[in-house]
Amino acid sequence: NSLFTALPFHRIEKTGFLVPILLLNCEEGYSKGLGPVEILEEFFRKQTSFVKEAEKLDLLFRLVQYVERQVVLFDALEDASFKEIHDLGGVGTLKHLALQVESQHKEAALAGKLKDFSAQFVLTAHPTQFYRGAVLGIIHDISHGVNANNESQIYSYLQQLGRTPFFQKQKPTPYDEAVTLIWYLENIFYYSIGRVVSFFKKRFPDAVTQGNPIMKMGFWPGGDRDGNPFVDAATTLKVANALRQSAVKCYYLDVRKLKRRLTFKGVDSILTELERKLYGHLFLPDQEFSLTKAEIINSLTSIQQQLIKEHSSLFVGLVDSLITKVEVFGLHFASLDVRQESSVHGKVLATIAAKTDALPSDYIHKNDEEKINVLFNATALADLTIFEDAIEKDTLASVGVIKTIQQLNGEPGCHRYIISQCNSALNAIEVYGLFLLGGWKKNELSIDIVPLFETVDDLNNAADIMRQLYSNPHYSAHLQRRNRKQTIMVGFSDGTKDGGYLMANWGIYKAKEELTAISKEFEIDVVFFDGRGGPPARGGGKTHNFYASLGSKISNKEIQLTIQGQTVSSNFGTVDSAQYNIEQLIHAGISNELFPAKEGNMSESEYALIQRLADEGYTAYKQLKEHEQFANYLLHASPLRFYADTNIGSRPAKRGGGAQLTLKDLRAIPFVGAWSQIKQNVTGYYG
Repeated sequence: NSLFTALPFHRIEKTGFLVPILLLNCEEGYSKGLGPVEILEEFFRKQTSFVKEAEKLDLLFRLVQYVERQVVLFDALEDASFKEIHDLGGVGTLKHLALQVESQHKEAALAGKLKDFSAQFVLTAHPTQFYRGAVLGIIHDISHGVNANNESQIYSYLQQLGRTPFFQKQKPTPYDEAVTLIWYLENIFYYSIGRVVSFFKKRFPDAVTQGNPIMKMGFWPGGDRDGNPFVDAATTLKVANALRQSAVKCYYLDVRKLKRRLTFKGVDSILTELERKLYGHLFLPDQEFSLTKAEIINSLTSIQQQLIKEHSSLFVGLVDSLITKVEVFGLHFASLDVRQESSVHGKVLATIAAKTDALPSDYIHKNDEEKINVLFNATALADLTIFEDAIEKDTLASVGVIKTIQQLNGEPGCHRYIISQCNSALNAIEVYGLFLLGGWKKNELSIDIVPLFETVDDLNNAADIMRQLYSNPHYSAHLQRRNRKQTIMVGFSDGTKDGGYLMANWGIYKAKEELTAISKEFEIDVVFFDGRGGPPARGGGKTHNFYASLGSKISNKEIQLTIQGQTVSSNFGTVDSAQYNIEQLIHAGISNELFPAKEGNMSESEYALIQRLADEGYTAYKQLKEHEQFANYLLHASPLRFYADTNIGSRPAKRGGGAQLTLKDLRAIPFVGAWSQIKQNVTGYYG
């Protein structure tokens, strides 16, 4: 409290004194059955002399202001004490995995597993992070001050915190959101992932190959269009350029550090030339950037070899570390995903058919099979000027932007197109057709088409949809060019909103089993990409335990999941916490195969029991969800209608522009958040 009583706030000492008294009043009032208004009125009557409404509101504002900053300090203390409260060499870490592998002589099995195993974290700008970027930065700095036991430094940061507003007056743009998350790439993941991959390379040098760096990063801000009309092709390209700039900046700073150590004849000239090229990209915008990932690695490898041959391997570890980072992050830093809702693609194609000769004029009247045949044989280019609707125009424009990004950042820079609300095989082929209409050639289509299954019905139909796709000779040929690998995304958030907690999770589990079996039948490597949020109702929880528990009937060659909102700062807010959580996930994915549990798969009776429970839960949840006043109750009994005014995210709280609220259009985040804020955990337990 002594730190807080010096904050630059009006009557701060009285505010600090009243906080614990208000807490006591709340507890006593709640035990008596009093409502919130009654509790506050009793507090004002007993503890203050305030009569005017303005005075009461002013005090409440100051109390919230005070507590907000206390919570920030608690968050910073938690970050600072991470090493003390977590065993960084215990169960679930890579050190523990290494001991298991070595003690059981599983080195060859590990090398085999790592040939095609990787983990990918995809950062998203889902609006569940209420801290502004400036506040997150202060938390980061306070934690460093705590670690250094520097009380004066902590005090100055708290002074800064006192003058820093917690809320934004305007909504962030998609580019603003991207910049906030790029900070984590530069300051957290660049180092933590570098450490993780370097550990494998040093401990098991034969297990990690340059072609598979084990860890990858993905990125949604600037690429995710689903329901966000503020993301356009220009934004996507701008974010891709920012990602490349950030990666080059990290390499440039590391090269500058290397120059202080590698002052040896022959080595210094190579390093200076590399520094010059990186500098040119960062600070000379008119200079054409021609440096490639391969060139950077070749320069560093040449330095590495000279150090080994001529300089007794002095400082070679520093060079090895930078090579590892370049192998992982390339010139793209994180792979930018593009996502759009399936109905938008249908509208774009309908417009093309109506206004051009690129598609038959009767296209919209054809059945699905006929449409698929038309789209696979599309050759004409569609003209962007035909579109009157901005979203339709941008959807086709984004196809061209992806090609530009691949030319600048390499293919990993942007190579996935995710289709939300994917209800049929046609929905996937519509995207294939759009790329052909956008100027791509079939044999040059370096794009992975990723269907996203979320609702109970879509999850139940997922296996049939993929069978149709795998059976199609044109799509099969496309997969052949993509190394016979198919990524499929499943959504925990919208799945829970649609089917209730148990049915959603069980539906995803069953769908993964069925999709794994069908993919094996067609000799396709299937990769599951999990759309997860923070709370259990959005797929949150002990994620590593989830992946470790999957049986042998579900493919786990790669683990891919979204890291959203507050989960980014809470689990990956420092290099140590990020490394720990990355290790936990990799350990889960690898140990599941190297050290399988005896009871890895469910018995028939267990399977039937969970199915029965899910069916019962789904029936109960549907009865609640389909009540005529369900949406109205949530709208008026919760803060749901204020979510759009919070200015914490760029996208609207619901899809579509209709005035009437429907559950289908409502985003999962405000849906889950609204129930949580009225302390009715419908999303986590009902059904």
